[in-house]
Amino acid sequence: MLVQAYNLTAHAFLLFLLFSYIISTNIHACKQTERSSLLSFTSTLSSPPLNWTSLDCCRWKGITCNQDGWVTRLLLPSKGLKGGISPSSLANLTHLTHLNLSHNSLYGSLETQFFFSLNQLEILDLSYNRLFGELPLSPSSSNHFFGAIPSSFFQQASNLTSFNVSNNSFTGYVSSSICLQHSSPFLRLLDFSSNQFNGDLAPGLGKCSELQVFRANHNNLSGLLPEDIYNATKLEEIALPLNSLHGAISGKIVNPTNLAILDLSSNHFGGKLPHNLGKLSRLKFVTLDFNNLEGVLPPSLMNCTNLVELRLGNNHLEGDISVLNFSRLSQLTKLDLRINNFTGTVPVSLYLCRFLKAIRLTGNNLEGQIQAEILSLKSLSFLSLGYNRFTNLTGAMKILMSCKSLHALLLSGSFVGEGMPSDDDMVDFDGFQNLRLLGLVRSNLTGKIPFWLSKLKNIEILALGFNQITGPIPSWLGTLPRLFYISLSHNQISGKFPQQLCRLPRLFHEPIASQGDNYEFEFPVYSSSISITVNQTFLSQKLYFFPATIDLSTNNILGDIPTEISQLHLLYTLSLDSNNFSGVIPDQISNLKNLEVLNLSMNHLSGIIPSSLASLNFLKEFNVSYNNLEGSIPTGTQLQSFEASAFEGNPKLCGAPLPKCEPNKGIDADNKNNKDVHNWLHQLPWFYIFAALGFIVGFWGVCGCLIINKTWRYAYFRFINNVQDRLLYVMITVPINRMYRRLRD
Repeated sequence: MLVQAYNLTAHAFLLFLLFSYIISTNIHACKQTERSSLLSFTSTLSSPPLNWTSLDCCRWKGITCNQDGWVTRLLLPSKGLKGGISPSSLANLTHLTHLNLSHNSLYGSLETQFFFSLNQLEILDLSYNRLFGELPLSPSSSNHFFGAIPSSFFQQASNLTSFNVSNNSFTGYVSSSICLQHSSPFLRLLDFSSNQFNGDLAPGLGKCSELQVFRANHNNLSGLLPEDIYNATKLEEIALPLNSLHGAISGKIVNPTNLAILDLSSNHFGGKLPHNLGKLSRLKFVTLDFNNLEGVLPPSLMNCTNLVELRLGNNHLEGDISVLNFSRLSQLTKLDLRINNFTGTVPVSLYLCRFLKAIRLTGNNLEGQIQAEILSLKSLSFLSLGYNRFTNLTGAMKILMSCKSLHALLLSGSFVGEGMPSDDDMVDFDGFQNLRLLGLVRSNLTGKIPFWLSKLKNIEILALGFNQITGPIPSWLGTLPRLFYISLSHNQISGKFPQQLCRLPRLFHEPIASQGDNYEFEFPVYSSSISITVNQTFLSQKLYFFPATIDLSTNNILGDIPTEISQLHLLYTLSLDSNNFSGVIPDQISNLKNLEVLNLSMNHLSGIIPSSLASLNFLKEFNVSYNNLEGSIPTGTQLQSFEASAFEGNPKLCGAPLPKCEPNKGIDADNKNNKDVHNWLHQLPWFYIFAALGFIVGFWGVCGCLIINKTWRYAYFRFINNVQDRLLYVMITVPINRMYRRLRD
């Protein structure tokens, strides 16, 4: 009996499990209409199959259903999907909360009705496809959609928490109905960035009580920033850079006490910074550069003890910054106060910010000397102190060379009129071992290029232009293994172009990946810090984008342009203008296939323009004006696309874009002329060699015989005496006899 009871119990339990499984399967099995819609969606794709073959679509890869069998999530990112998208099929999935088709190759337009039918959507990601048309909602999109956003949509999407239409082409006004009553009450993120929205920001954003992130950067917004935005007290980020907003920053900005990111850069905000800014104790990133802010830095700013980055450059701020106590900003990693009117010295308290990686104080009225306390900043990798009134460059370099983590040192425009630190000053030099960039432009430094620079084995950019440097270009420059950008322009450098410079390893072959080719500076580097231009043209923050350059313009360099320069295959810019180069333009320059800038103007070059230069397909700038070139400019090439000013100052040069050549001055004659010049240059040394040999043979052939043979020597001198006597008789006695006869007559 016990055994039978046990068996019955076991069978009943198994039946219960089977029944529960069947019930559970039926509950979670997808609806037939949902399955049909998904298959209709895939039917328009010409991509790898998704293997959606089983009856239950809730078990398909990328599909999630709720307990009632409705599809709630369709997640197929980066699946290689190709083809046209079928909005009508997806519109039937009315219970969708998450739709992610990003990073595929889908194309086609999306109907507005499609989004209205998906009124339970919380997250939509269609980024990185080829979709187009009007898009009323895209919570994570990076396509090129266009059109206006219907304000009525927000009343439909009541579950919306994240609204992101960034990186598209939307126009019109930023909707003011977003935060109205019954419109998306749970909204936490609004992102309108990188579109074409214009006009004023309408009031009403303050009614988004749950709003944490508001971004509208890189648009055409104008007017004042509505103060009611600060009523959204849960805000953690306000990012509105690259617009045309103006007015003062309101003191109400302290209302959202959780604010961590404030970015209002590249606008027209003016006035003083709010004196109570220090109440925002959770601020981490403050970016207010490129505005019209004025006045002093509020002392309360030093109460923002969580600050990680403080960027206030390119404003009209003033005051003595040495009185501020930066030591309280213990988390600070980046400080940018460039191009303001700050005075005083570098604050000693700044050296107590142990995590500082980057300091930029360029373009102020600071003075004094660099203090040894800066060595306490063990992580300092970027230091820019240019265009101030600092003194004692040699002392500064002796200190800074011990900053082992320093990668970029920009001192251009400071230490004006001092001497370049010499080798005697830098005895036992063993520093700057990780330095990649050294900028000492526009300081009128005197002296020669010192040998201690040859020990900078990691230097990649060396900028010493616009100084008073004399002497030749040292040959060891061509041995620096990572150097690819050299600017020595506007100095008094003399001598020849060193052939060793034609073997720069970094311009000779591609760098290997381990050399850190993708290194990124802590701040962008502007052209005024490393080149001769005075404007603030942005170059790059990534080292990879700096063009390989040799700029020796405006010096006293003479001699030929070495043909070995053709070995620098990776060179982008070659500027040799305003020197004393002579000879012909080497035909081998045509081997520099990456060359974009070639300036040989204002020298003494002769011959023709080699026709092979036509193969330089990437040339953007070309100038050979004011030389002694002749012949016709090679026709049917890119050279005709440059202005006539690029060729002027060569009287014997002709052809488009200059006036036409005369009939007897054809290209063949020009080529022959250039060939003759080349041949003459090659034959010139042999002429001197043979002349010397002829003199030696003739001289010693005669004199040697006279020395060896005594009889010949006597006969030679007797002959010379006879010749002398006869010459004296002819030159003196004969004329006297003639005069005597005339007197007698």
